[in-house]
Amino acid sequence: MTALRRALPQAAAALVLVLLFLVVVRLPWVGDLGMHAATLQRLRHSLIDPGNPLVDADTPSPYYSPWMLVLGCVAQVTGMSVFGVLRVGAVAGLVLLATGVWRYVRTLSVHRAAPALVLLCLVLLWGPVPFNWSGFLALNSLALTVAYPSVFALGLSFHFWAWLARALRGAGAGWGRWLGLGVLWAVILLVHQFSGVVATLGALALVVAARPGRRLLVRAGAGVVLGLVVLGIWPYYDFFALLTAGTDLEAIHRSLYRHLPGRYGLVLLGVVALVLRWRRDHRDPLVIFFALGAVVFVAGGASGHYSWGRVMPAVVIPAQIAAALETVSAGRRAVRTWWACALAVALAAGAWAQAGTLGYVIGREHLPDAMAAAYRTPWTGYGWIRPWVEYGEVVMARTVPARQIPAYGPYTVAPGYPDVFLPDAGHREAAVRRYFATGTGDGERRRIVREYGANWVVDTGVGSAWPGLRAVARGPGGQVLYAVVRR
Repeated sequence: MTALRRALPQAAAALVLVLLFLVVVRLPWVGDLGMHAATLQRLRHSLIDPGNPLVDADTPSPYYSPWMLVLGCVAQVTGMSVFGVLRVGAVAGLVLLATGVWRYVRTLSVHRAAPALVLLCLVLLWGPVPFNWSGFLALNSLALTVAYPSVFALGLSFHFWAWLARALRGAGAGWGRWLGLGVLWAVILLVHQFSGVVATLGALALVVAARPGRRLLVRAGAGVVLGLVVLGIWPYYDFFALLTAGTDLEAIHRSLYRHLPGRYGLVLLGVVALVLRWRRDHRDPLVIFFALGAVVFVAGGASGHYSWGRVMPAVVIPAQIAAALETVSAGRRAVRTWWACALAVALAAGAWAQAGTLGYVIGREHLPDAMAAAYRTPWTGYGWIRPWVEYGEVVMARTVPARQIPAYGPYTVAPGYPDVFLPDAGHREAAVRRYFATGTGDGERRRIVREYGANWVVDTGVGSAWPGLRAVARGPGGQVLYAVVRR
């Protein structure tokens, strides 16, 4: 019976990983996937000077990270489609995440079931309301963001914490190890800045908990300096400029501070586990990690810096890990039965809340009604415009189409996502609003398309009544592709 209890979490964790690998086959498209596909489109055409991923402008972009550069090389060498390359990246990210969790948990517990239990808690111990956002490891969120750089960055973060924990113990931690940790820290920040902040807080917690001596602190400081140098010399964008570019991001992140009980209610079990750990050790690294994340999250809400809400994984992850480890805290093979029962109930509730994820593998039509209610229908995409619109041509489109069209090679007049390095982003967005406004005259519409070199317009059938446009193709949802007729 004891062996069976140890095998159950391992089997359940394996099933979760299989489910996520099957999701990669379909690669459901919701959110920022088009942004990352557009980034690969530019890199596969020019690794040295890719330009803006979304609009026809020569500006830097924080999306040109070391990981996307690697995937861009894969796209150039293999000739695969960008979505094929994103699937390769998704598999690599999942493997890195799973192995990183295993290695980091091994620094905290020797129990054989601990890594599997932690993995289950990371993806299921959230809340009764599914919540999707890049950098958040809830099962449904992970299924929709599996090809995002954030998954790769979090996988690197767990490996980073594992290496750092061992280095702080002084086991063979020479200068090379510490300098390598500094480079790895910088790479994580470059790949996904918000996950890099989470990685930084987790690392700081490990250092505070370990109380290292002067020798290790000097080597750690050298690693930090080298990491800052790497951040400073990265040629594709100015990393440090992002520190003062957050004002445009606050509005879209305000929702991170809403519906907290529904999104994180089950994490309270982990908070209880953290209290128990704190009573045993006031310098427990998970407790310090949680406290640091909570301070930043609360400070962001209180000050109106809502983008700081992206640090929430630094609150959730240590609580989830603590919940799992409390189950096996009685010894190498023992299990605390009463805690295991409580955790099993919480995991079952979390799994039910995110059961709609199965729809990304078997299809929504095969889900029971109760599960289908939580299913989020993926976007259909704009592949239907490809026979007519060539790479690099400019399309006039509203915000939602503009989040997908660049994934196939064209540009849009205005970016579908906030772009802190595009100086005329506001002017472009205003131009798109004027173009599609009901009272705008034909002359003004012609002036706008000439200003931005737009050859195509994508909209619903409303545009068919406007002079200067010729309907070329029709797509899902009443969308129409119009060619701009030049005089």
